[in-house]
Amino acid sequence: MKPIRRSRLRRIASPFVAPPVFDFWAQRLHPTWSWERPLARVVDHAPASSNAVTLTLKPNRHWAGAQAGQHVNLTADIDGVRITRSYSLDAPVARDGRISVTVKGVDGGRMSAHLLQAARRGEVFDIGPAFGDLVLPAKVEGAWAFLAAGSGVTPLMALVRQLAGQGMPVPVTLVYWARTRAELCFVEELRALAARYPAFDVRFVLTREAATAADEATGRIDAAPLDALVPDLATRQVYACGPGGFVATATGLVEGRVPLLRTEAFTPPPRPQTDDSGTVEVRLARSGRALQLPRGVALLEALEAEGVKPKSGCRMGICNTCACGKSAGATRDLRTGTASTESASALKLCISSAVSDLVLDL
Repeated sequence: MKPIRRSRLRRIASPFVAPPVFDFWAQRLHPTWSWERPLARVVDHAPASSNAVTLTLKPNRHWAGAQAGQHVNLTADIDGVRITRSYSLDAPVARDGRISVTVKGVDGGRMSAHLLQAARRGEVFDIGPAFGDLVLPAKVEGAWAFLAAGSGVTPLMALVRQLAGQGMPVPVTLVYWARTRAELCFVEELRALAARYPAFDVRFVLTREAATAADEATGRIDAAPLDALVPDLATRQVYACGPGGFVATATGLVEGRVPLLRTEAFTPPPRPQTDDSGTVEVRLARSGRALQLPRGVALLEALEAEGVKPKSGCRMGICNTCACGKSAGATRDLRTGTASTESASALKLCISSAVSDLVLDL
C-alpha cells in the first residue's frame, strides 16, 4: 500500500481504532507491525571483538531514518523493566532499511549484557529518532582525521563506510585506540579498505600491548605520538569520539591547530570540583511529590534512587530524551560546572544537578 493511502486510511480509522489494541493483534501476525510505534527487529547477531557484538536490525516504516554517525535509542524489556540506551550506527542505513549497531560490554550494564548475551534474531526493540551531529557535510572536501577510542570507533566507522561507498573521495586517516588487540573491532575490514584505497590510512594504537604490525603503535593519546601518526594534522578536519577523558585530551591537543574540530564523548568528561554538599527539596509539579535530593548528583540518578523513572536515553546529554522543564530554582551543568539560575527553563536531567530547591515538570 502506498504511503499516501496508508495515511488516509489511518485518518479514517483513527476514531474507531485504539493504537494499543491494533498493536496487540497486529503483532501476532508480524512482530514489528504497529499503528504508530517505531520498532526494530533483530535480523542478525554476530561477535565484533572479545567484548562487543554487532546487531543488524530492520526498523518498521514508522522509523524516520538516520545519517551515518548518528545515534538511536533502543528500548528493551529486561526482567520486567523497560531500559533505554543510546547506540551509534556503525554504517549508513542500507538500501533495504536495515541498520547495524556495534555494542561494547559495560561493567554492570544491564542493557549491554542483554545485547551481548541474550538478544537473538527476532527480538523487537522500540527505536527512537536519530540524533547527533557527528555527521559529514553534504559535500565532503579537504583532508580528514578521525580519532577514536574504544566504542567511540562506532560512529566514525559509519563515516568511513559512507566515504568508502563514494570511492573514498578525500584523504582520511583513522587513528583507533584500544587497550588490547582483542578489543579492536572492524580490523580486517579497515585493513582491506586501506589496501584498496590509497586515500585511506588506518593506525591501531594499543595502550596495554606492544605493537607487532606495521599499522600498529603503542601508547595513549599525546601530542608527540599524535603528530607522528598524522604528520599533516594541522591541515586536516578532525572528528574525535570516545570516553570523556579521551575527548577532553584530544580537544586540548588539536583545538586551534586544525581547520575544524568536532567531538562527541560517550561518557561525561571529569566533573569540575564544586562544593555541592547537602540536600535540597525538589518538588515534582505534575505528581505533587516533594523529595529531598542530594546536591552534586545528576538529577536523573537522584530521582531514580527515589523510585521516579523519567524517560532517559543516552545519559550523557546528547539525545534530549530526559529534557525536563524547570519552573523554579538553580541547577549546575555537571560537565562544565556552570550554574543556571534562570527560573523558567529546560534542563537535561542526566547532566544537571540541583544547586537550590527546585520545581520540575514531572
